[in-house]
Amino acid sequence: MLNNSSLDRIFYALSDPTRRDIVERLSKKSASVSELASPLDMSMAAVVQHVQILEESGLIKTQKIGRVRSCRVETNSLELIESWVHQRRKFWERNLDRLGEFLEKTEKGKK
Repeated sequence: MLNNSSLDRIFYALSDPTRRDIVERLSKKSASVSELASPLDMSMAAVVQHVQILEESGLIKTQKIGRVRSCRVETNSLELIESWVHQRRKFWERNLDRLGEFLEKTEKGKK
């Protein structure tokens, strides 16, 4: 069973388009908070808040070296999402297969 608290934090973090954009950009390469902020139309303080939410959710990790805070994607959290989606997919595939079998039997019974 997956940890629902972790999933709740991850999905909350991903519910914001700015945070999804940050994760998307970090999935391509690590970046400093300043680099993440440069294309965004918001204050540095707002970007830092988004980064904090992403870090608290476990989606990204940050590391401060000198005056620069670098960010990178944390793949374990992405694997947690993938596992959750995979479980849902398996559930629905099984149920749809059973429905297909039932409908097939029902159709044969009518003939």
